[in-house]
Amino acid sequence: MITVRVPAKVNVQLGVGGLRADGFHDLANVFFAVALGDEVTATAGAPGSGVTLACTGPDADQVPLDGSNLAARAARLLAARHGIEADVHLAIAKAIPVAGGMAGGSADGAAALVACDALWGLDTPLPVLLELAAELGSDVPFALLGGVALGRGRGELLEPLPVAGSFHWVFAVAEGGLSTPAVFRECDRLREADGTGSGADRVPTPDPSAELLAALAAGDPVALAEALSNDLQQAALSLRPELADCLRAGLEAGALAGLVSGSGPTCAFLAKDAAGAEAVAEALAASGTCRAAHPTHGPVPGARPLDTVGPAAAV
Repeated sequence: MITVRVPAKVNVQLGVGGLRADGFHDLANVFFAVALGDEVTATAGAPGSGVTLACTGPDADQVPLDGSNLAARAARLLAARHGIEADVHLAIAKAIPVAGGMAGGSADGAAALVACDALWGLDTPLPVLLELAAELGSDVPFALLGGVALGRGRGELLEPLPVAGSFHWVFAVAEGGLSTPAVFRECDRLREADGTGSGADRVPTPDPSAELLAALAAGDPVALAEALSNDLQQAALSLRPELADCLRAGLEAGALAGLVSGSGPTCAFLAKDAAGAEAVAEALAASGTCRAAHPTHGPVPGARPLDTVGPAAAV
């Protein structure tokens, strides 16, 4: 039995280019791993049992327990790469919001890769695990690495970034989820409606913000707050206008900045310190604008077996 802890992510910058011919968008995606995370436990299955799944925790009833689950797909993909049978039971303990813009499904896929690799004694090199992760989805490679990284292409081409110290966050969980493809489609629609166009020939490929990279490297939460950005936020607010109330409540509670996390609907708030994050979380929980509010910190490592997770990665 192997248990792997894996972090959620927040996009401190999500720059979205135009729609490509393959249906994707070029991104300048600065991923930031936070201590709010899931755990995936892999247990050897009987020969011929295949991949079986169980899930507990908030929103567990929304997690598919069939072959479409990214954790199950990850186990089968890893087994196929090594020419072995994927006989394993995966138990997912959810803490990351489902369809919340924090890459919870991708995190579980990354955790399953690490857990199954250890359970089966495969010792797969990290570059191969990253290659398999990219086959599973654009956010899965970052969940393997953790820390802070710039994602290019669809987000799967990663460059680790320097960061000093720890930053304190609050994540406000909304009722229900948002489909990432639907939010990207809404972004394209809004760009067409604005007359700017949505195609890759009309929207330039985004670059990372120099101010944001400097703030991360300096460990400066005030400067980072000023540099946060998300090109999908307008689309998420168009589909879920009530998220504006949550963003406003977090700022009124003393957050340095707030933004929609990824494609939403979770909202992320940056606080000055741990005490500030606790105060913002309490105010948000009492505001009626979200289902729950979780203070946390980061950056933390990517998917790791529990016996290798240090104090910095504790939830």
